[in-house]
Amino acid sequence: MATPAATSFSISSSSSAVSSSTKSLKPALSSNLGFFSTSSPSLKALRAKSHSYNVSSSGGALNVRMVAAPAAVKAPMSLDFETSVFKKEKVTLSGHDEYIVKGGRDLFKLLPDAFKGIKQIGVIGWGSQGPAQAQNLRDSLAEAKSDIVVKIGLRKGSRSFAEARAAGFTEENGTLGDLYETISGSDLVLLLISDAAQADNYEEVFSHMKPNSILGLSHGFLLGHLQSLDLDFPKNISVIAVCPKGMGPSVRRLYVQGKEINGAGINASFAVHQDIDGRATDVALGWSVALGSPFTFATTLEQEYRSDIFGERGILLGAVHGIVESLFRRYTENGMSEELAYKNTVECITGNISRTISTKGMLALYNSLDAEGKKVFATAYSASYYPCMEILYECYEDVAAGSEIRSVVLAGRRFSEKEGLPAFPMGKIDQTRMWKVGERVRATRPSGDLGPLYPFTAGVYVALMMAQIEVLRKKGHSYSEIINESVIESVDSLNPFMHARGVSFMVDNCSTTARLGSRKWAPRFDYNLTQQALVAVDNNLPINMDLMTNFVCDPVHEAIEVCAQLRPTVDISVPADADFVRPELRQTVN
Repeated sequence: MATPAATSFSISSSSSAVSSSTKSLKPALSSNLGFFSTSSPSLKALRAKSHSYNVSSSGGALNVRMVAAPAAVKAPMSLDFETSVFKKEKVTLSGHDEYIVKGGRDLFKLLPDAFKGIKQIGVIGWGSQGPAQAQNLRDSLAEAKSDIVVKIGLRKGSRSFAEARAAGFTEENGTLGDLYETISGSDLVLLLISDAAQADNYEEVFSHMKPNSILGLSHGFLLGHLQSLDLDFPKNISVIAVCPKGMGPSVRRLYVQGKEINGAGINASFAVHQDIDGRATDVALGWSVALGSPFTFATTLEQEYRSDIFGERGILLGAVHGIVESLFRRYTENGMSEELAYKNTVECITGNISRTISTKGMLALYNSLDAEGKKVFATAYSASYYPCMEILYECYEDVAAGSEIRSVVLAGRRFSEKEGLPAFPMGKIDQTRMWKVGERVRATRPSGDLGPLYPFTAGVYVALMMAQIEVLRKKGHSYSEIINESVIESVDSLNPFMHARGVSFMVDNCSTTARLGSRKWAPRFDYNLTQQALVAVDNNLPINMDLMTNFVCDPVHEAIEVCAQLRPTVDISVPADADFVRPELRQTVN
């Protein structure tokens, strides 16, 4: 597949200095945004508008001249597939053809055909994904008038039995039981226990699976662990994955919200790692449609775990945690009140910025700023892009080399007493000054308040987003995977929950792999921004206009626009008391 030409730029400027107001980070004016995706201006108009700003403190205009250059971006992988049940559609993302299946509740009638030969689906685990996937599958199959049983499998003595019963799964009706008994009796086994638990129990799981059954994963972590041991899956089972690009509570909440509009949910990738009888693709696509995925795109298990583990440590959680800590200190040290500093960091990112990017895109966010706001944005973007990319690049390499997978496995084993050493479960982060300020801010926040749009914070956040996009693009991931992992999952799934409960709540209560990753990598982003990006701002280093012009003209904006057209019309609604605490953590939650 041909790779589209990349673009480089030469820039001349009448001034190389950033105005003193940027250094002091005084609040810049922001426009009053409406959130209405269908009426957003065209990308061409946004780009034209983006070139018209002035960043010189002396009033001189920057003249941007575009020069074509040979492409340096690795062509994304192209994954085609065949399905006899669902309609496959081609989408073109920045010049690259990819194939998807659109979802919708009108497709539920096809589920019996997709799940042909399956009498019981065993959902193993009740953590982040288990409750949402089990309930969505049960409800979708009921709507399709299918007699397929969805059964929850839990280890004996698990505190999750009570929650599963409360959701309607019971021993009496055959939909709740022992973990290994459920595996042995299921034709499709969805292994949704934690990554560390999969690494410690995969041999027992494999030994209980029926020949010719199907193992379903929602993360490629187990493949990465097996590869590190030079092992693979048993050859007498099929292995598939459906990986929602959002946390479990988002998968369920949007499914419920979408009942009146033919569906809303979280996009998902799917992979067929091993297909022993030709059913795997249709089963995977049926699983994704039943979850409520607006669109499903193809990947591989290896590409999925690389992008997913990397993303959790990047813009989905770890990097966001790091940059808001850095900027909160920065703003308060420069005289901003604690409450305003919190609003201009966390509330700004999880509210206003996320909603605007979700419905209109990054260029619309930038173009909503006035002239002074654009200058501040450009200063922050220019100073932050490479410090963010440095950490992201290192993180991706660690994931690809298996280091992060090994770290998660070992950490899981340290959670209990071993070899005479005490147990070291993960501690809480929510008692420091910043997060206590956040509690006060949320307690007095008006309903529906999305917070301010602070240009410096926006510049840092978008620089992080674009740097992550570039790393994944250079590593050959498809645009569908890049956009979902770097943009959609962030602004449509995780950030709305963090707006409701705070970043610290997410860091303390999400999946084990993500919590570990955030604690490990957030300080790296914090330090790099503090030690490099903010120092560059203080030293009045000139804005890198090559970076800014590349941002405006990056082909990813066109790909995001295509994906936005596939977006459901429903925005996720998350109440202030939204509960996404994993059952095993409840005893430590106030």
